[in-house]
Amino acid sequence: MIEAIATPEAPGAIGPFSQAIRIGDLLFISGQLPIDPETGEFVSNDPVEQARQCLKNIAAIAKAAGSGIDRTVKTTVLLTDLSRFADINTVYATFFQNPFPARACYEVSGLPKGAQVEIEAVIALA
Repeated sequence: MIEAIATPEAPGAIGPFSQAIRIGDLLFISGQLPIDPETGEFVSNDPVEQARQCLKNIAAIAKAAGSGIDRTVKTTVLLTDLSRFADINTVYATFFQNPFPARACYEVSGLPKGAQVEIEAVIALA
């Protein structure tokens, strides 16, 4: 059965999609922008701080589904400036331990609302 997961601890969807979908033992979290759920605004113009907020949002959604960010199996990181990858990788590493999730990272020409970072995740539930 497919179940939508939502929490006010992460920003609401800004389009026709869910924060996350649970199916079986997996949670598919939609790309998270660096939006502070309390203010509805970007936390910073710094891509490192933006990455941190994206990961905080993912952690909040995982928690709402009864799991945790430590059970992440795959992420996709979208950046508007790949030259900042090493800096973003430093904050990324503070959220995960070995074995690290599988990951893809792409430079893109633009992200919603002018964000510099967007991160999506697949998380194990059981």
